[in-house]
Amino acid sequence: MTDFAGIDEQLLVTKERVRRFDHLTRQRGAVTGQLSQVRQAVADLHSRLAEEENDVTRLENGIAGFLAKLVGSKEERLTQERAEAEAVRQRLDGQRARVSSLEADLAAIDGELARLGTVRDEYARLLAEKERLLIDSGDPRGRELADLAERLGDRAADLREHDEAHKAGVVAGRELAYVLDRLGSARGASQWDMLGGGYMADAVERRRLEEADQAAWQAQRALDVFSRELADIGVAASPRLPEVDTRWFVDTFFDNIITDVLKHQRINGTRDAVAEVAQWAGATVEAIARRSAELAAERTALLARRDELLAP
Repeated sequence: MTDFAGIDEQLLVTKERVRRFDHLTRQRGAVTGQLSQVRQAVADLHSRLAEEENDVTRLENGIAGFLAKLVGSKEERLTQERAEAEAVRQRLDGQRARVSSLEADLAAIDGELARLGTVRDEYARLLAEKERLLIDSGDPRGRELADLAERLGDRAADLREHDEAHKAGVVAGRELAYVLDRLGSARGASQWDMLGGGYMADAVERRRLEEADQAAWQAQRALDVFSRELADIGVAASPRLPEVDTRWFVDTFFDNIITDVLKHQRINGTRDAVAEVAQWAGATVEAIARRSAELAAERTALLARRDELLAP
């Protein structure tokens, strides 16, 4: 049997450094968030202080001060305004001090992270080395590790493909939402047209339908990409959007309530068809997300078992 004492000792030491690296990474995320909030507070207080100082200046030299002096309240109001400005100035100084402190904390964290360097890569290399030794030595754990490696590779590929499909589905959903928005606007103009909106309603309706038509082509391209990505994860789908009717000769020669109603019905029918595709896309994206979560859980379990087999 192979003696694993040396590599096990390296694994123990490196694992502790990995834990420290993970802890610092979480700390860095928290400090970065705090810095963003405090910097925004500084910006807000800076604007507030400028307003308060302007109030003081107006009372000292402006018409507001002259009027206040006439009624005998200038000094009282000046005292109040100066106190308010000073209170804001003190809060601003305090927040600026917080920024400096947080920046120092961030610099210290970044320095330690830099010293730890590529500790995760080192730990992965040590695990891979022990895995190879176990497999080569004939240790019973080696056969299970070889199987785990293959299954982990499959899960990684599955997750990548599902992530690509999910992103494509989100893009398609966004494009479909815009088509629905344009058709909804066209439907509103069509209703106005039926109530006697005349040329103005016709013009708005046409413009919105032309926008919907252009958006529909863009959405169809996104759906085509989504379909290809779905094929990678074993889902066969070929969603097709309906044509957006942009014919205007009826408006020109036969503009009456009957043709207006027919146009309105066409728009409603098109919008319903697009909404059906959008609903399918949304449900599919949700299904992909659920499957991705299942795959991630499977991968986590496999990694936990691998770590258990490789643990010193």
